[in-house]
Amino acid sequence: MKSFWFGWAWLLILAGGCGKPATPGGPSLQSLVGRWERADGGYVLQIDDVQPDRVVKAGYFNPNPIHVSAARAVADGGTIKLFVELRDVGYPGCTYQLTFDRNPDRLWGVYFQAAQQQRYEVIFNRLQ
Repeated sequence: MKSFWFGWAWLLILAGGCGKPATPGGPSLQSLVGRWERADGGYVLQIDDVQPDRVVKAGYFNPNPIHVSAARAVADGGTIKLFVELRDVGYPGCTYQLTFDRNPDRLWGVYFQAAQQQRYEVIFNRLQ
């Protein structure tokens, strides 16, 4: 239950506009756009766009498409954070809470596997 509330608290922070604009010289939210592959397998997160309201147009593939029910990004100073929620068969509210690291151009963070109530540290490397 603790992990459920942690995920929702993170989502509320992103949705509530608590993030500040990116600092000059820091990465922009558009830095997220591209295809990202999880280092431990063929999972692919595709970011097509980050809109001004911080809603992210995203796809997730394993290798077939998995429904992305919510995705948001926020720049907090020089840090970009990304929240992605998956809702599909076998993905009952699974979430990613990721941070963008521009050098070495990767996303890292935690994957919450909702059906198993387990958390895993993950890294995504940019494909393109």
